[in-house]
Amino acid sequence: MASASSNIIFDDIFAIEDIDRAGKKFDRGAFCALAAMVQVKNYEMELELDFNVELFPLSQGDHVAVALASSLRRGGGQQNAWRPGISANPGLEEDYDYVMFGKIYKYDESTGERSTVYASFGGLLMALTGNNRHLQNLTLGESVYILLRK
Repeated sequence: MASASSNIIFDDIFAIEDIDRAGKKFDRGAFCALAAMVQVKNYEMELELDFNVELFPLSQGDHVAVALASSLRRGGGQQNAWRPGISANPGLEEDYDYVMFGKIYKYDESTGERSTVYASFGGLLMALTGNNRHLQNLTLGESVYILLRK
């Protein structure tokens, strides 16, 4: 996973299994079901995510690197805001294709060793399910960035 000095609190590589499984919900958005590629990283995680398909087009079968970070600053430290082109020191956003900022609003530990963490990114929702030990760095009420890269 991520190093102790990093702001990345979760990362894995996912393969897209399905897009808009329950039908199209948004004009410019899509609901994407992602499942971890066990042979790439053995975390056995499942991710469901709403995202803007016009800004970040994906297809079934694509592989996507996904990271959750507490800040976009490299090497640790807090960050209050981000605006493109304003920062003198580029952050983690330079390494990814699609970035959203949101908040963890629910943590469901009802299924034994597996938990689900829910986050909202301006109304675009995420549900990340997997073994508790891989989700232990995610805290209820915490602000997070989700970063995606093909």
